[in-house]
Amino acid sequence: MDWKKFLCAAGAGALLGYAIRDRLSHQLIKPENALKLAKEAFKQLGPVSGSWIYMKPEEITKNSLNYTVYRGGITRTIDHTNIQFEFYVDANTGSIIEVTETA
Repeated sequence: MDWKKFLCAAGAGALLGYAIRDRLSHQLIKPENALKLAKEAFKQLGPVSGSWIYMKPEEITKNSLNYTVYRGGITRTIDHTNIQFEFYVDANTGSIIEVTETA
């Protein structure tokens, strides 16, 4: 194989690898993984008796910052009473953005 072909193939491979890496770094986490992260955080405070998550990401603005998030909910049993919480999880990082207790 001559050097021109080798260098051309190596350059094309490097460019393709960079493009794939860039594309993979911008992918959203799966909603199931977002729910798992939220449940693990809530379980640190006590048992979780139910949970749900919307599979479609949403856009919200919090503190003048825009986020792509998954919205979900957790039910915890506290003193024999079911307490429901709604949460937003950042779809890029898995960080919990906001938690509110629902009535």
